[in-house]
Amino acid sequence: MKITLLCIGKTDETYLHTGIEKYRQRLKHYISFTLQIIPDIKNTKHLSSEQQKTKEAEQILKQIQSSDTVILLDEKGMAPRSVDFAKFLENHMLHGSQHLVFVIGGPYGFDNSLYDRAKKNKLSLSNMTFSHQMIRLFFVEQLYRAFSIIKGEPYHHE
Repeated sequence: MKITLLCIGKTDETYLHTGIEKYRQRLKHYISFTLQIIPDIKNTKHLSSEQQKTKEAEQILKQIQSSDTVILLDEKGMAPRSVDFAKFLENHMLHGSQHLVFVIGGPYGFDNSLYDRAKKNKLSLSNMTFSHQMIRLFFVEQLYRAFSIIKGEPYHHE
């Protein structure tokens, strides 16, 4: 199985780059993981939030194959505990999912076309709101934590 984290816009902060890279290196021992960045949409001053979401969705959908399982990181998604997230990933591995694509959208969320493509697969990392750049680090850490749980390693403590 492969996992891709698909994001809109680059990560500006060095400390976030450092943290993300730390967990990307650790994930190499468990899974094929890719962080894929889609450039920010240009000239957004003249676009409504709906128009911006539509343009972002077009760019995101170009990166997704028909066989991919798409999961949106969305505030209205399920908010599992780390152990439950590990079970979620393990279930996908056992049932033959080839490629999981987790998507972090832009500042206004997702266009309906992405909700339709994800088929109700939504995941929330918290009830709180975080910047799109910080969520990248939080997600990669949780992904590493989930695989350490699956492998029975001592990173996660209950």
